[in-house]
Amino acid sequence: MHTRYLNVVDVEATCWQGPNPPGQPMEIIEIGLCVLDTQTRERVAKHSILVRPERSTVSEFCTQLTTLTPEMVATEISFAEACELLRTEFHADSRPWASWGDYDRKQFESQCAATEVPYPFGSKHTNAKRAFSAARDTQHRFGMAGALRAADLPLEGTHHRGGDDAWNIAALIIDMMRQDGWPE
Repeated sequence: MHTRYLNVVDVEATCWQGPNPPGQPMEIIEIGLCVLDTQTRERVAKHSILVRPERSTVSEFCTQLTTLTPEMVATEISFAEACELLRTEFHADSRPWASWGDYDRKQFESQCAATEVPYPFGSKHTNAKRAFSAARDTQHRFGMAGALRAADLPLEGTHHRGGDDAWNIAALIIDMMRQDGWPE
């Protein structure tokens, strides 16, 4: 069964320069989502869903990395509301999805388990980082920015912002599709 749309997801989470402060788990603060039309091989939508952390704070290090400030996310939707939005607006529970590496999938799994929020995605996940390495016949695992350089594609927007990173990952997936390097 071929599904026309693919959700490309990239999350940003609370983070610290060293170990997490006691009692503060990493929490998703931005869900970047790019909808990719696999028939036309075009990016048709780009979204940035800001999420209010409930058990951790946005550190100065995190703000330097992502540009997201504590004030920017303080009044946004809860993680539970964000997961519901993924299901209702973006068909996340029935549409295949991809992310750069397994971090995003694992962060959703652990945060859903810790907060008893239903996991918003279906079972069809593709690790785009692994697919990129396989398409290039290398064991090397590229970071997203390095993969864009290797594919001679521009980095659009701000690196480490979920919406922009999802958009750039979708460009890499389109490039793999054009070269028959994207797993169906």
